[in-house]
Amino acid sequence: MTRVALIAHDEKKADLIDFARTHETQLRAYDLIATGTTGQRLRDETDLEIERKESGPLGGDLMIGSEVAEGALDGVVFLRDPLRAQPHEPDISALLRICDVHDTALATNLASAEFLIEGLTE
Repeated sequence: MTRVALIAHDEKKADLIDFARTHETQLRAYDLIATGTTGQRLRDETDLEIERKESGPLGGDLMIGSEVAEGALDGVVFLRDPLRAQPHEPDISALLRICDVHDTALATNLASAEFLIEGLTE
């Protein structure tokens, strides 16, 4: 089964919820994981089943990075806020780097998330 991580910084969570609602039928066919607060909001505001990891600042980004390193993820949608510094920036950088190292599809904005989801369908 296709496994996808969904992550969003606080300022981008509403965008991710809208994205998930728009693509809910397709996302329902995937095994989904998310960081803590994002995963809870997705559970509360959609009908998607989400496996929740820790919150990003508490290690959730690294937990998802571990799944990338194990080859257990087909894609990562990580809607980042490029205008605000994040206290766990090293963890974020590590996740982005491990996606590159393992050639795992990574979307960091809504436009690339659309392509990622369409690409997983084919």
